[in-house]
Amino acid sequence: MAPAPLHASKLVVELTTSPKDVLANEDLVFGKTFTDHMLEIEWSKAEGWGTPKILPYHNFSFDPATVVFHYSFELFEGMKAYRDKDGNIRTFRTDKNMARMNRTAKRASLPSFDGEEFMKLIDKFLVVDQKFVPEGEGYSLYLRPTLIGTTAALGIRGPDRALLYVIASPVGPYFAKGFKPVSLEATDYAVRAWPGGVGEFKLGANYVSTIVPQEKAIENGHSQNLWLLGEEGYITEAGAMNVFFAFQTPDGKKELVTPPLDGTILPGVTRDSTLILAKEKLASDEWTISERALTIHEVIARAEKGELLEAFATGTAAIISPINNIEYRGTHITVPVEDNTSGPIAKKVNEWIRSIQYGEVEFKDWSRIAK
Repeated sequence: MAPAPLHASKLVVELTTSPKDVLANEDLVFGKTFTDHMLEIEWSKAEGWGTPKILPYHNFSFDPATVVFHYSFELFEGMKAYRDKDGNIRTFRTDKNMARMNRTAKRASLPSFDGEEFMKLIDKFLVVDQKFVPEGEGYSLYLRPTLIGTTAALGIRGPDRALLYVIASPVGPYFAKGFKPVSLEATDYAVRAWPGGVGEFKLGANYVSTIVPQEKAIENGHSQNLWLLGEEGYITEAGAMNVFFAFQTPDGKKELVTPPLDGTILPGVTRDSTLILAKEKLASDEWTISERALTIHEVIARAEKGELLEAFATGTAAIISPINNIEYRGTHITVPVEDNTSGPIAKKVNEWIRSIQYGEVEFKDWSRIAK
């Protein structure tokens, strides 16, 4: 008998007998409080996907030899659910998250699944815990789909058992005190990823090695670090976010640039959304939208010529994070911002995406209503 595929129709729901109080918006802290329930599905190589279950939020119990602890068989996604003005709960471009999660699972020797069936289960989970989806601009329910290997045996080989689960945390705006720019320290003594590696996959192992350089950047008075690669100083990511630069070009046009998907950066959903929206909404006779390699040295040279217009990072948590300063080997690159907030393109992109996420604007099939 072939292993069973993932089926949302098999869902079993067990409601909590100890419901939590919903916190006021001003008391929400990212990743510190969670909803009443969680979604989980077990998998085995022999039987395939088991019964999907929505259960009261609970701890796991694993054998000390479980492979996730020893060999990092773990991956995750970051998503958000938003409440629109009509009370509907919406998610944003979830097909992209599902596709990326399956690509990562394949690279990590973990089981793949039908992304649409998994999203149906997440929709049901959102309906069950809908009271935790906060109202208000900037407020949302952060979703953390996670897949781990659960085989209890030492030895470096693909697991024959796994667990797919989702937990959720109500969160407020990334910039609690308003849209503020950040300062970055360019890091060239360590690299986040390299050609032929796993930098393009959302593996937990990709994050642990980034903490020390980020902490050093903070110690030096910055908000985050800017990852560089090789002697050439190729720009890859800003912390755990994708990064964009806007330049004035000699022909009188402007160029919005982000590093290419060459295997060393994560193919971010917000990155992709920014590119699509910029190509559609920015005048083509005024703007060129580029995915190309660029170095810290190009940014320095363009800044010295007055050609650096703005810079910003993109990601699920912040949507857009404006940048006003980059330090590289003691040299500070001043990035223009308006009214101590951001450049004009960052503001536009932030509003374009936010309006789709909250259902104020319908664009393609990017917004999904949970039912």
